[in-house]
Amino acid sequence: MEPVAHIRTDFASKFGVPRQAGLVEQLRAAVVLEPPYRTPEILRGIEGFSHLWLIWEFSENRDRGWSPTVRPPRLGGNRRLGVFATRSPFRPNPIGLSCVRLEGVEWDAPDGPVLHVSGADMVDGTPVLDIKPYIPYADCRPEAAGGFAGSAPEAGLAVECPQPLLERAPEDKRAALLGVLAQDPRPPYQDDPGRAYGFGFAGMEVRFTVRDRVVTVTDIRPPES
Repeated sequence: MEPVAHIRTDFASKFGVPRQAGLVEQLRAAVVLEPPYRTPEILRGIEGFSHLWLIWEFSENRDRGWSPTVRPPRLGGNRRLGVFATRSPFRPNPIGLSCVRLEGVEWDAPDGPVLHVSGADMVDGTPVLDIKPYIPYADCRPEAAGGFAGSAPEAGLAVECPQPLLERAPEDKRAALLGVLAQDPRPPYQDDPGRAYGFGFAGMEVRFTVRDRVVTVTDIRPPES
């Protein structure tokens, strides 16, 4: 299979990316078609759907192998489950699946028609293998059992970010940044209040600590060269 598109997001690396699509609706991304598919005809009718399925490749894991069992972060990394009972990125075929909201289509973009979406959970540049419409009557199953992930994650953390620091981030990215921080980007099994964390977002390096379920932003600056 060859990618039909790639995605532009604000995440330079995996750290900080929400653990599931749709957890931070303020996140905006663009799905840019690859040259063979940059034609309006290929997207004809797509505006009639509010949500899309993106099928994509865990491209950063190509050479890292896989195991029949994994330790899901949701279970604290202390219990092993079969890889097919989880959404681990380390799979026999490293394929991801995300449901995103279609915010609009930019038909006359310089690189062909571009899909603008929200709620994506991907690193910048991730290859997209296919795009399919989300169909509510077929894709929504309210009665479905969710296994070990049957309930939504614990309520988000409080975020404290001094206004002068927040103003260093682009204005249209601030709500998304605060939403990402509230989701607690740390691995679930790390809870060291003395540790400083950092990740790249929207061309900035964001530094923070976490204590007593409060995220404190300590710095927002251009990435170090």
